[in-house]
Amino acid sequence: QVQLVESGGGLVQAGDSLRLSCAASGRTFSSYTMGWFRQAPGKEREFVAGISWSGGSTYYADFLKGRFTISRDNAKNTVFLQMNSLKPEDTAVYYCAARSLAVVAPWATGYDYWGQGTQVTVSS
Repeated sequence: QVQLVESGGGLVQAGDSLRLSCAASGRTFSSYTMGWFRQAPGKEREFVAGISWSGGSTYYADFLKGRFTISRDNAKNTVFLQMNSLKPEDTAVYYCAARSLAVVAPWATGYDYWGQGTQVTVSS
């Protein structure tokens, strides 16, 4: 089992950057595919980015247009989401998730474990 705790959210202005972290418990973190999702008020949870267990493969939602970068440090049991050029429409609760299967899934039901989320608010 994996427990996930996100951090790094906050209130920023449009154009700013934030780096989210997701710390995982458990000795098998390096065997999990990891993903970041977000959920804005009144909207469904949507896929943002995913990374394979080794970090060798990454996947992003098309709408990001290269603004975000996902990475992981298996030695520190942590996955990161670097967010640049933030826009007001990026405002949401951001969740990290872990998946025991090897392939990144862009749908929420494909993940086995979830963190509690961290709020990101981007003002115009």
